[in-house]
Amino acid sequence: QVQLVESGGGLVQSGDSLRLSCAASGRTAASYTMGWFRQAPGKEREFVAAIHWANRMTYYADSVKGRFTISRDNAENKTWLQMNSLKPEDTAVYYCAAHWAPPRNYYSSSAPDYESWGQGTQVTVSS
Repeated sequence: QVQLVESGGGLVQSGDSLRLSCAASGRTAASYTMGWFRQAPGKEREFVAAIHWANRMTYYADSVKGRFTISRDNAENKTWLQMNSLKPEDTAVYYCAAHWAPPRNYYSSSAPDYESWGQGTQVTVSS
């Protein structure tokens, strides 16, 4: 498995931007599809975005499409989530996750499919 460490969370106002980072360690880090999930108090963990390990295809939840952008640099073993036009409903703990080598053109938005998880970083958006 790969080890993941998130950073970049914080307290911002509605309409602001934040960039979350996820650093991965492990020889095979480049072979993982990377995802971001979030969990608000009292709610289930939900899928936010994913980027495929092989073809860099990106996938987004409808709630963040057009506002968030996921990217990765395999040479640096890093994944980012650029979050623009933040809303109070984006407030949550954000988790980076890794899914081992799924087939091309396939991604999962289901948390149990991701084998490795970071510790999470808090994002709070005030109105």
